[in-house]
Amino acid sequence: MAFGKKNKTQPQAECENVVQTSRNEHPYSCLSGVFPSQKSEMRLYQTVADAVPIVGAAIEKLARLLGTFRVVCADKSAEAEINSFLSNVKVGSSSAGINSFISSYFTSLLTFGTAVGEIVTDGRSIGALYNTDLSDVELSFSENRLDTVVSVSDGCGSFIPVRYPELVFVSTIGQKAESPYGTSVLKGIPFIADILLKIYNTIGTNWERTGNIRYAVTYKPQNDSADKTFARQRAKQVAEQWGKTMESGGPVRDFVAVGDVDIKVIGADSQIPDSEVPVRQMLEQIVSKLGVPPFLLGLSWSSTERMSVQQADILTSEIEFYREIINPVLRKICRFWFYFQGIYTDFDIEWDDVTLQDSLSLAQTNYYNAQAESLRREEENERK
Repeated sequence: MAFGKKNKTQPQAECENVVQTSRNEHPYSCLSGVFPSQKSEMRLYQTVADAVPIVGAAIEKLARLLGTFRVVCADKSAEAEINSFLSNVKVGSSSAGINSFISSYFTSLLTFGTAVGEIVTDGRSIGALYNTDLSDVELSFSENRLDTVVSVSDGCGSFIPVRYPELVFVSTIGQKAESPYGTSVLKGIPFIADILLKIYNTIGTNWERTGNIRYAVTYKPQNDSADKTFARQRAKQVAEQWGKTMESGGPVRDFVAVGDVDIKVIGADSQIPDSEVPVRQMLEQIVSKLGVPPFLLGLSWSSTERMSVQQADILTSEIEFYREIINPVLRKICRFWFYFQGIYTDFDIEWDDVTLQDSLSLAQTNYYNAQAESLRREEENERK
């Protein structure tokens, strides 16, 4: 069939607007269920991303740096149709557009090392795209160990393979031979995050103690018998008057006492430990693991810090690597849409260029490269 033509008969799908990878179980299925260690590890990574703001910020930055793309087809009319579909496709219950789907899918991929999505059909075309909660599914190897089987809960604590596996796709990062799950980019960070949160917690506790000043008021009776006899009553009077003096919201009062009264600030002799060095050490470990330049996360460790060409190249290669992982998912979505529309045409995924340097630096770099190329050609011509 010629490129761009449509079949008169539309392919029909047996499933219609039904999400396969959503958990469906009774409230007490946990009594008979099995709790894989993988699920606990995923909850740990999600907790780290929520508890340490810089981790969540780094993942969001990487998701935005992934950029946007467009589908390029041999048939331009088909190209316009597929890009229009991708811009308006329903995602979940409240979003639309392929970029919204990829953002959530890629966030799951970075956080857990694994992402699962699904194409939801209405029998005639793609009705929506669905980002699967990894706690709702179980991954395993097929018999030949070359394919990943996605299973969902049957409502009784067991997992059964999805009915239409061709509509489900799985992506992983750093997958090991013995596990169908990938490796999170946060692996190794929970230990660092635990130390960092302890430091932050103690900073808050220390400031609660020393920031809200407490006073120790000590009354020392004189040696005469009368002063010792009424020491209890006088100490009570001193406490009452000191309490009135320190009342907030009223007029400023002076505290006047007769006798030997000593007033000290509790904890004034101790200093709060300096947290700058240990906190920076922990943040350096996190930043090195996530691969995002510090200043992009609001960390100003140097007054003249900026992204070097080497840093830009490294981060660009990271983004290109992630794009290669996402491409099979995009191709599968496009192939299904072309299949339902009865369109047969070649297509490709073209991502926008990764621009991490400012326009002036990029223009200067291109200018210097052109100058170097011109000099090289002149030298070659002189040799000839």
